[in-house]
Amino acid sequence: MPDEQIDALGALADPRRRAVYEHVAAAGGAVSRDQVAEALGIGRTLAAHHLDRLAEAGLLDVAFARLGGRSGPGAGRPSKLYRRSAAEHSVSLPPRGYRVLAEVLAEAVDEAGIEPALYAAARRTGARLAGGSVEETLRGLGYEPYADGDVWRLRNCPFDSVARAHPGAVCGANLALLQGALGGGARIDPRPEGCCVVVDRDPDGTKNNGSLL
Repeated sequence: MPDEQIDALGALADPRRRAVYEHVAAAGGAVSRDQVAEALGIGRTLAAHHLDRLAEAGLLDVAFARLGGRSGPGAGRPSKLYRRSAAEHSVSLPPRGYRVLAEVLAEAVDEAGIEPALYAAARRTGARLAGGSVEETLRGLGYEPYADGDVWRLRNCPFDSVARAHPGAVCGANLALLQGALGGGARIDPRPEGCCVVVDRDPDGTKNNGSLL
């Protein structure tokens, strides 16, 4: 197992540090140590300690910026800000190479032009995974949904690394999976970050189905 994966796993072993990580991940954007301390009811020094430990383990990215949009003389020193790293961390014993196989299969789909069969299989799989509310289903599948007006936006794409190399096959299968699991209401709406699919919060799932498959 690579040392960096061990470091990432070890950094999350502490319950309070894990709570810090989960808060930053749920924030969606960069946060300061003061914001984390206030949200979790801990001291600023302790918050900074956990944040820096998570950054050292590669779980958080660090940047410096002035809060509140202030600039120029008298604006003060830039604040140290943290946000969840885009790097993936997975641990298995013994090591497994599922992502490599996923990339091989996605490339084969692209070359053979069998996207319709892929989408149909994804929709059937989604139907087998259905259960509970829309939000519960999305959380259970790892999408990290958050409400944005009348839709659920998905902070995490569980297939991000493969989707970057094979967006047509993977994003289409992703949409079909969610349509199968939710019975409609899912559509493509790509943004620079997060999943390319959005899901209507409409309870009956009928509005803006937007099926392209």
